[in-house]
Amino acid sequence: MERTASGVTMGTVGTGTPDGGRRGLSSSDAAHRLLELGPNLVPKARPPSPVRLLLGQLLHFFALLLWAAAVLAWIADMPELAVAIAVVVIVNGIFAFLQEYRADKAGQKLLELMPALATVLRDGRRRQIPVADVVVGDLLLLEAGDGIAADGSVVSVTGLALDESALTGESSTTHPSPGDDVHAGTYVVEGEATVEATATGMGTELAHVMALTRTASRSASPLAIRLRRVVRMIAGIAIAVGATFFVVALVLGMPVSDGFLFAVGIMVALVPEGLLPTVTLSLARGAQRMATRNALVRRLDSVETMGSTTFICTDKTGTLTRNEMSVVEVWTPEGTASVVGHGYAPTARIAAEDDVVPALRDVALVAARCSTGRMVRSGEQWTAHGDPMEVALHVLALRAGIDVSAEETARPLLRRLPFDSRRRRMSVVAGDQVYVKGAPDSVLALTSAGDDAVRAVAEMAERGLRVLAIARRAAAVADQDASMPDVEKDLELLGLVGLEDPPRDDVHAAVAACRSAGIKLAMVTGDHIGTATAIAREVGLLRDGPVLEGSDLPADDAALGELVDRDGVVVARVTPEDKLRIARALHARGHAVAMTGDGVNDGPALREADIGIAMGRSGSDVAREAADVVLLDDNFATIVAAVELGRAAFANIRRFLTYHLTDNVAELTPFLFWALSGGEIPLALTVLQILALDIGTDLLPALALGAEPPSRATMRQRPSTGALIDRGVLGRVFGVLGPAEAAVEMAAFFVVLGLAGWTLGAEPSGQSLAAASGAAFAAVVLGQLGNAFACRSEYRWVGALRMAGNPMLLWAVGIELVLLAVFLAPPLAGLLGGSSPPAAGWAVVLAAPVVVVLADAAAKAVRAHGGSPGPSLPHEGPSSLPRAGRAERCWSYRHPGGRQSSITARTELS
Repeated sequence: MERTASGVTMGTVGTGTPDGGRRGLSSSDAAHRLLELGPNLVPKARPPSPVRLLLGQLLHFFALLLWAAAVLAWIADMPELAVAIAVVVIVNGIFAFLQEYRADKAGQKLLELMPALATVLRDGRRRQIPVADVVVGDLLLLEAGDGIAADGSVVSVTGLALDESALTGESSTTHPSPGDDVHAGTYVVEGEATVEATATGMGTELAHVMALTRTASRSASPLAIRLRRVVRMIAGIAIAVGATFFVVALVLGMPVSDGFLFAVGIMVALVPEGLLPTVTLSLARGAQRMATRNALVRRLDSVETMGSTTFICTDKTGTLTRNEMSVVEVWTPEGTASVVGHGYAPTARIAAEDDVVPALRDVALVAARCSTGRMVRSGEQWTAHGDPMEVALHVLALRAGIDVSAEETARPLLRRLPFDSRRRRMSVVAGDQVYVKGAPDSVLALTSAGDDAVRAVAEMAERGLRVLAIARRAAAVADQDASMPDVEKDLELLGLVGLEDPPRDDVHAAVAACRSAGIKLAMVTGDHIGTATAIAREVGLLRDGPVLEGSDLPADDAALGELVDRDGVVVARVTPEDKLRIARALHARGHAVAMTGDGVNDGPALREADIGIAMGRSGSDVAREAADVVLLDDNFATIVAAVELGRAAFANIRRFLTYHLTDNVAELTPFLFWALSGGEIPLALTVLQILALDIGTDLLPALALGAEPPSRATMRQRPSTGALIDRGVLGRVFGVLGPAEAAVEMAAFFVVLGLAGWTLGAEPSGQSLAAASGAAFAAVVLGQLGNAFACRSEYRWVGALRMAGNPMLLWAVGIELVLLAVFLAPPLAGLLGGSSPPAAGWAVVLAAPVVVVLADAAAKAVRAHGGSPGPSLPHEGPSSLPRAGRAERCWSYRHPGGRQSSITARTELS
């Protein structure tokens, strides 16, 4: 035993020189190179600081606005308010921080792809050493199951097959020949090889992909951009209104200090302190709903971003397809058989004429004997061991009723001639037979096959099937030592095998649903262009868009964006850099881009996209950690449900923004009356009453609006790429809901004052002013009650909506009424500056929700009849079930051949 340069014990595995007399590096030479080049490690990126992540949640633009409001409240001698605002910001920041703490660890996960130990040839001996001690020039001795520890050049092979899918995205195994390059992070599926290391550590392709993953920055989400605009608008209005009333106060003779504190109070009151927790908790509710549909959200704002998606770039293998190779067709000179089965289970339906069955069994037997991949039962599951294609051939034999083990006993393996990329075939000598399988053009040339076989190959290839030719001949004793050409001659063609990686069952309908929702689709894959085209056509993704290879993509990003910005594009043979460029180019053209992926190569593009979607079951750790959303069931159809819930989240944010802003209109109205009357009309609301509305009575109904279930129209509209506050929202707030609520508020205020004998310009008594202020406050609270129900829909009046469609809202309204009673009773009533109004005041107050609902109904009726601009959606509203529970939505898609698929999306309703 020896000690390595890294201090880890190194053992001798064997003796001799296993590769043509090569002795490998000497121990002294290897130690010198290790000191010179450094260890074979990728430097770990410093993990994100939890403190920095938390500060980011506490110091973004909206949080800074609230901090400013807290400071101003403290200056205005309102310490209770200052503390309350600070608590809101801190609690919200901690909540969001905990949700997103693990969002930035993708780079470190790449290191897990590196094996712990490597077998090398040093001093003429096989040795196992730590991966960190592998140096350039080392001879790596590889066998089935080994991970490759460094980039290198193949020296010699024996039936080598590599799984490079994690780096390249290619679904099939590769078969490098001497002189070919192999890369760290890939795995040996079968065979043996000797590889000379040519690059280690940061010089490897794996390190390059990791660097791309680290440098790809996350762009601001559409929701973050929209909220930033809303906050800036609110901040601008608050400052402008505060400055205006400061000037008015000075004009009316108020001292400068009092005028300043008065203006500060108004600005603080106009800042919607409840908006930040409402948005955060609404997104958290959306994330919870998505989790019930097997979509795990790793960034809260990804909930809404999902609904804003305008372009989905999807991978093929494992995303649109099952990542399970399967034989679907067998051609023989006697006829063709079709095979219909699922997964690796040995049961299937084989459709063939009686005289074709014996030929089919011959093909299946020879194909299985030429393969080392096997399907193995583990408990109740069938699992693949080895090359997926060879496993599929083994499964075909079992489905054909062949006892492969018995055949192996009857005709034992005497010699194996492995596959290589030049011959493109492999052979075995088994008992008295020579069995051959390989690429059709390489095998047919060794047989007497006619034009029928050639035409069958062309027809199967056009349908995107991977075609193998199967042949045999009687063996001779000399075949055990003969050259390859002598063994592989005078063959009898038994038939052709067509394999496919079948699409997932729900993909067809999911593609159709995305199209109906106005979302463009593109397939971006590392797979072969023929296979990608066939799958895209089969699932309905390929339309009139171009079919491209990564090498065809223009170097100019603007030209790239113009080329791929269309529905139904297929881009095959892409590199990680290509996927990054595509995401950036589409983003530059204004798209909200969703990128799906499952391999290591997908990590950078997933981070670059607006919404990165990784596969939870088959995906690599890198892809999962880089993604914003992880599909726990690897089902493309889950994206449809996630998009619907994301769109519902956007609609809900607009709902409670409308709710908040309507309240702001009612809160600002008393100050307008005071200013326009030159101080002759006393203020109907105090600053503390306004704050009680914002973070007291309004908060729970706003949160309940954030839980409103999707409407039936959600997936029949184009993506929500507009502003959160647009003409429609402003029209409802300032033209309908706000004025209606403010009218009842001021009416209640004046009625109570009038009954107390107040006249314009007179100074009301403290008791009468408190009662009138309490009436105005109660009118706003009850008006907001009606407003909450009106905000459930932009198009349907309250009477057309099921009251039980959102049970959370019913609870919130009940609690709102309790809070109203508490705020109008001592001691809080005196602290806020109001008291319970007399009976006449209550008569007006109780009319507030009715007036707001009727005004909203009238406006919606006018719009429905074309009286004002805006879309008309008569079927919009809670859609899925007539009661709370689980909502189901079904889309259907009919294939050109008449077969119909459907997808059911289930949404948990509260």
